[in-house]
Amino acid sequence: MRLLNRLLSGFAVALGLTAAAAAGAETVVVTADRMVDVLEGRVVEQPVVVITDGRIASVVGAGAARPLIPEGARRIDLPGSTILPGLIDMHVHLDSSPHYGPYDSLQFTDLFHAVQAPGHARELLDAGFTTVRNLGSDRYVDVALMQAIDEGRLRGPRIVPGTYALGATGGHCDETYLPPELHRPAGGVADGPQALRSRLRALRRNGAQVIKVCATGGVFSRNTEPGQQQLSEEELGAIAEEAHQWGLKVAAHAHGAAGIRAAIRAGIDTIEHASLIDAEGIRLAREHGSWLVMDIFNTEYTQAHGRENGILEDNLRKDREIAQIQRDNFRAAHRAGVRMAFGSDAGVMPHGTAAGQFRFMVEYGMTPMEAIQTATRNAAQALGREADVGAIAPGRYGDIVVVDGDPLSDISELERVDVVIKGGEIVADRRPR
Repeated sequence: MRLLNRLLSGFAVALGLTAAAAAGAETVVVTADRMVDVLEGRVVEQPVVVITDGRIASVVGAGAARPLIPEGARRIDLPGSTILPGLIDMHVHLDSSPHYGPYDSLQFTDLFHAVQAPGHARELLDAGFTTVRNLGSDRYVDVALMQAIDEGRLRGPRIVPGTYALGATGGHCDETYLPPELHRPAGGVADGPQALRSRLRALRRNGAQVIKVCATGGVFSRNTEPGQQQLSEEELGAIAEEAHQWGLKVAAHAHGAAGIRAAIRAGIDTIEHASLIDAEGIRLAREHGSWLVMDIFNTEYTQAHGRENGILEDNLRKDREIAQIQRDNFRAAHRAGVRMAFGSDAGVMPHGTAAGQFRFMVEYGMTPMEAIQTATRNAAQALGREADVGAIAPGRYGDIVVVDGDPLSDISELERVDVVIKGGEIVADRRPR
């Protein structure tokens, strides 16, 4: 019966490819030595991946019936290599740079950071991240960047834009560095359930595809502490209800234990940072099926280079105080079986270094396969995008990362990506010539 199913599957694929060829569809065939199958948690030997018009048409491994390849199909042969799905980073800041502190950045014109965003997008793409979720952006820069990339005007990953982050007056997502006479309220600031609902509707109207809310204080704001809860559970519940009504997911910046618990009970989809999560928060996350997105890598850069980049001592203090606690809680949440997705907070550290987090995820308890799944299968589930990203599987985009070695034996291979394929097109190639 298994052989019959394979033959029927191969016959259906052949028919599909033949029809596609007749219609003039572009077909790309990718071959390699190994493929990481993140859906089944296994390695497929000698994979053949057929991509038609940017979407995967078929995937077969050694011993399976080979698909009928249309004449003229373009080939990408990768002998000796391992292929993985394009990586997903669930927490980036495309128009933020780690090289300028809060006051150093004031020497530049208003759009200085905006014009750097395309370069940051390319750095993430070159590092293997073919999809990113941008959580917090001024002037709808992330929407504009998404549109330019989708139109083929710029090179970068697929972007899920969050636009302005919702937050309380004086909270982490407000403007907290300027004196009163120069104060400019941030674009997502509102107080009270109805005001937050109204602001959310405007963000969605203007292009937000995910809503970020600041439930607690943070590291890189002034006059807030990471443990402070800054929105009530009623306010968080109103945001979650409103967003879900519009078909949007919600990500809560939440370091403090009380704010994490409130966000989970309110129905927030992903909890970002989760640094000070306690046993009750872990229990709630497991019971509610909440996703934790914990950035346990970027403190390495902040502590090494923050002072020279103009980061204030108070911000460095907060980062030092929570860094190891967050890592220990990452281990505890993983052991407890909480759902976890990859998020680096790129922009706090250089965007192109985001894959460095995989090493720390393995150091703090994950297997290499589990770490890879956080940035592929899991992230696609958390995004609600299982139909198009997160796996090398039929129907999904032809987004593929290529490494020379075996990332299941040495996870740091993901810091040395050789080739990046997006929609069946090679968009980065570091192979020796």
